[in-house]
Amino acid sequence: MASSFFSEFGLMWYLGELRKDEFRKFKELLKEAPVQLGLQQMPWADVKKGTREDLANLLAKHYGEEQAWDVTFLIFQKINRKDLCDKAKKEITGHAKTYRAYVEKKFTGMWFRNSITRICDHFQKKLAPKECECLDGLFAPKGTGTRTVVLKGLQGIGKTTVLMKLMLSWAEGALYQKFSYVFYFCCREMKQMTVTSLAALICRGWSNSVSPITEITSDPEKLLFIIDGFEELSYDLDEPDSDLCSDWMEQRPIRVILSSLLRKKMLPEASLLIALAPKYPQSIENRLESPESKVLRGFREWERKLYFCCLFQDKNRGIKAFSLVRENEQLLSMCEIPILCWSVGTCLKQEMEKGRDLAVTCRRTTSLYSSFVLNLFTPKGAAQPDRQGQGRLMGLCSLAAEGMWTDMFVFTGEDLRRNGLVDSDIPALLEAKALHRHWNTENSYSFIHLCLQEICAALFYFGKGHTDHPHPAVASTETLLSTFLSKVKIDWVFLGCFLFGLLSEKERQKLEAFFGPHLRQQEMPGVPIPKWRQPTMSPDIARCPLGEGTLLPVVENHEYQMTKGGSDPRASNHLDCWYRICSVLTTNKNLRELQVNHSNLQESPFVILSSQLRHPRCRLEKLWLGNCGLVPEDCEGFGGVLQENTKLKILNLSCNYLDTGMSLLCEALCHPTCPLHALVLTCCYINEGCWECLPEVLLCNKALFHLDFSTNVLRYKDLNLLCEALTQPGCCLKSLCLINCFITTEGCRDLALVLTRNSSLRNLQISYNDIGDDGARLLCKALIRSTCHLQMLGLGACNLTGACCEDLASVLINCRTLRRLALSGNALDHQGVLVLCQALRHPLCRLQWLG
Repeated sequence: MASSFFSEFGLMWYLGELRKDEFRKFKELLKEAPVQLGLQQMPWADVKKGTREDLANLLAKHYGEEQAWDVTFLIFQKINRKDLCDKAKKEITGHAKTYRAYVEKKFTGMWFRNSITRICDHFQKKLAPKECECLDGLFAPKGTGTRTVVLKGLQGIGKTTVLMKLMLSWAEGALYQKFSYVFYFCCREMKQMTVTSLAALICRGWSNSVSPITEITSDPEKLLFIIDGFEELSYDLDEPDSDLCSDWMEQRPIRVILSSLLRKKMLPEASLLIALAPKYPQSIENRLESPESKVLRGFREWERKLYFCCLFQDKNRGIKAFSLVRENEQLLSMCEIPILCWSVGTCLKQEMEKGRDLAVTCRRTTSLYSSFVLNLFTPKGAAQPDRQGQGRLMGLCSLAAEGMWTDMFVFTGEDLRRNGLVDSDIPALLEAKALHRHWNTENSYSFIHLCLQEICAALFYFGKGHTDHPHPAVASTETLLSTFLSKVKIDWVFLGCFLFGLLSEKERQKLEAFFGPHLRQQEMPGVPIPKWRQPTMSPDIARCPLGEGTLLPVVENHEYQMTKGGSDPRASNHLDCWYRICSVLTTNKNLRELQVNHSNLQESPFVILSSQLRHPRCRLEKLWLGNCGLVPEDCEGFGGVLQENTKLKILNLSCNYLDTGMSLLCEALCHPTCPLHALVLTCCYINEGCWECLPEVLLCNKALFHLDFSTNVLRYKDLNLLCEALTQPGCCLKSLCLINCFITTEGCRDLALVLTRNSSLRNLQISYNDIGDDGARLLCKALIRSTCHLQMLGLGACNLTGACCEDLASVLINCRTLRRLALSGNALDHQGVLVLCQALRHPLCRLQWLG
C-alpha cells in the first residue's frame, strides 16, 4: 500500500456521501474553516464551480494530505456529519488501514503470479467497462438494506479474475466504498479446512490474533463477504436451523460456518456475493435469503474477432481464421471464454504456420484441442516431438487422468512427481502454458482450463492403460464411458466426447505420428470399443418385442454434440440419449430401419453410431441420416461400416456436406463385401473431382441397384464419364436419379446412349434439368428402340413445350416397357396435350401412370 491514505482511499468518496445541501454548505464553510486552522483560503471561484472530485483535488493541492483532512474533519463536525469523521479516522488509524494494505499487497501479488492474466495480454488490473456494468449497482453506496448476490458464469469465463479486480478496486478506494471491510473466501482453500470460526477466517493472513473482530463486527451492515467457487464445496446448505451457529467466535466445522453465514444466521446484516458455476443446483439459491442473480458474460463476438486479429498480428490472417471458427458454432461459443479463445487462436496460428488446412482443423473440436496439446510439446520448426516432449506429455496426461478420477484440479509438486514429471519439467510446462501456478498458492498448479485437463485425460488412454497408472482411482476405458454417460461426475463435461473423437482414423494417424510405437492400438477404429455397460432404459426400448422389420420412430431436431461454453450439462445429456438410441441397434434383433433427420451428429455421436453399425449383432437394413451435419471425414467411418456390416442395404445421407468424402464412399462401395443396394446422396455438395470414382463403382459393385445424386452439380464431362460406365456390359444399376443436376440438351445425347445399351436400367429421373424439347427428342428416339428396357422416366420441370409432344406420343405407342412418365411442371400447350391424349387412347399404349 502506498503511504498516502488520501491518494489511496480518496477524499472524493467522503465528499460523495454528502447530500447536495450538505455539499453546498461544505463549500461555504471553506471560506472560514482554513482560516481557523491558520491556513490560507483557496480561490473561491475554483471552489464555487468545483465538483466533488475537483474539490478533493483542490484540498490536496493547496493544503497537502494531513491538513486537507484537518480541514475536512472540522467542516464535517460543523455540518453534523460526525459519522463520516469517525469512519475516516478509523480507516486512517485502525485495523481497516492495515487490512486494506494487506488486501492490496496480496491481490497484487496474486495478479502478477497468475499466468492466465498474462496469456490474454489485453487483461488489465483495472475493471473493464463491461465488468463494471456487471458489478455496478449490486451494492450501491446509496442503497438501503443488505443483499445476497449470486454471480454466475461458465468455468473459465473470468469470475475469479473479476473478483480479484474487485478486491483491488475496493482497496484502492475506487469501488464499493460503502463497505468498511470486504472479505474474500476461496472455496478451493476452505475445502481443505475442517474446524474453524468465522473470526479466524476473517483475520486469517493479516492479523496474528482475532482482536480486530470487535471493531469489524461493530457495524455489520458495512461488511461484504465474497464466496468464490462455491461449487467446489458441493454443499447443499440443507443443515437444520438448530445446527447453525450465530457466534462468529465459535469453532465449528467449516460447512456449518459457511451455511450459517450464507443463510444469514450469522451476521445477518452483512452483504454476500457468491460466485458459482451455472451447473450448481438451483435448489441452493432457494435456500438463500432473497438472492439476486447476475450472469458474467465473456467475449462478445466482435471482441473474439478483435482478439484473433491481435493474436495473429495480421488482420487478414486473423479474420480468415476467425471466419472458419464462425462456421463451427461450438468453437465460436467456446471462444466466449477468454482462455479458450486464446487456446483456439493459438492452435490455428500454429497450424497456419505449418501450412495445414485450417478448415479441417476447425471442423472437429477434438481435432483442434488434440492439435493444440500436441503442438505444445513439438519444438518449433520440428515435424516430430523429441523424447523429452513425449515424456512430458505422457506425464501431463497421467496427471490429468488422476485429477479427473479423484476430482482434483489443483496439484502439488508431489502429485506431478507421482505421475512422472520431475521438478525440472515444471518451468517448461509453465512456459508452454499447459499448466499455470495456482493464483493463491505458490507451489501448486492447475491446467489453464478444465477442457485442457479433459483432453489430456482422454489422451492418457491412448498412451497407457489404467493398470499402468500409479493411482488406484484411475479406472478403465469401459468404466470411464459408463461414468461419463451416467453423469455421475458433474465436472466431466467433455471427457467422454474427447475419448470418442480420438477414435477417428485421422486422429489415430495424428497420435501415431506423435507417440510412435508407444501408442496403444487396442482402442483404435476397427476394433470394438470396450464392452460398454448397457444403460437401463425406461421403457426398456432396447429389448421391447418389436415385430419383424420394425421402424424405430424418427429422431429429429436434436444436437448430439458437445455444447456451448464448455460446461453446459446438455452435452452429456444429449450424448447419453444418443447412446441409448444407438444401443438399440445391437440389442433389438427385430429392428430393421432407423431414421434420424434434422439433427447434428458431430464427432463423438458419429463414432458411437458407426461402432454400433459395425457390431455383428446389428441387423439394421435401412438407415436415414438426412441433414445431420455430417462432413467429409464421416465418410471414412461409413467406409468401415459398408465393409463390415453385411446387413445394411439402404443408406440415405441427403443434405449433408460430404464434398470430397464421396471418394471415400466410392472406395468402400468397390469392396467385395459391400452389401449396399441403394445409396441416396441428394444435396451433398459432391466435389467435382469425386465423380471420376463412380465408373469403378458401377463396374465393380454387382449388388448396388439404386443411386440418387439429385441436387448436385454434375458437369457435362462428369456426366459423360458416368454414362460411359453405364453403357458397359458389367453395369448392373437399375435406378438412377439425377434430378436438378444441371443436365442440358448435350447431356441427353449421352443418356440416350445409356437407354439403348444398358439392359438393366429401369428407372431414370432427370426432372428439374433444362434439357428442353431437343433433349426430350433425343431421349424419345432411344426409348422406342427395342434394346431400351426403361420402365419409369421423370421429365418434370424440364422446360418442355408442346413442340416435343409428337415425340412423346410416339414413345407412348411404341415403347413396350415404359409404365410411368412424369411431365408435371412443363408448359405443354393445348395442342400438345391433345396429341398425348390421343396416344394414351391407342391400343398399343402400355403406360400405367402419367403425372
